[in-house]
Amino acid sequence: MNLLQLISLLIPVAAGVFVPTSFAQERIYRCGNEYTNTVPDAKTKGCKLMEGGNVTVVQGTRPSASKPKSPAAGVQTASAPDQRVNGADQRSRDSDSRQILELELKKAQARQEELLREYNNGEPEKQGSEARNYQKYLDRVAELKASLARNESDIAGIRRELGRLGGPSTAPAAK
Repeated sequence: MNLLQLISLLIPVAAGVFVPTSFAQERIYRCGNEYTNTVPDAKTKGCKLMEGGNVTVVQGTRPSASKPKSPAAGVQTASAPDQRVNGADQRSRDSDSRQILELELKKAQARQEELLREYNNGEPEKQGSEARNYQKYLDRVAELKASLARNESDIAGIRRELGRLGGPSTAPAAK
């Protein structure tokens, strides 16, 4: 028997010896949110045996008990949640927010008018291949209708936000 034949016989034998031990897994018990593989602990705590499937538990790191760093004296950060913004800054921010919302409302209303014009009371004009393919036309009509509803919802949301800011709105109302 030559060396090649001997090696070809030994490889399956070695694999048969080592593979079953590598797949063997101990019994795992679940105790609430904890897992253990020690039987005495599991019996004393009344843990349940986990069956079918492997369990992998990764221990997380615990946060250190160090104090959080405080900002330097005299320096105020408006982004910190425990600090307040003075009245003038808040009014300025509210004013900026209102201007942005009013601009968005005007854009949404213009888009709504454009969509209504294109929708034409549910009968938009056919485009290109829609004359030959009626399903394309129906799909576009449904898409326009959904866009109208979505845009109307956007307008209502912007108006709610403007209402939360309080004060009169300078944006014109939608039709």
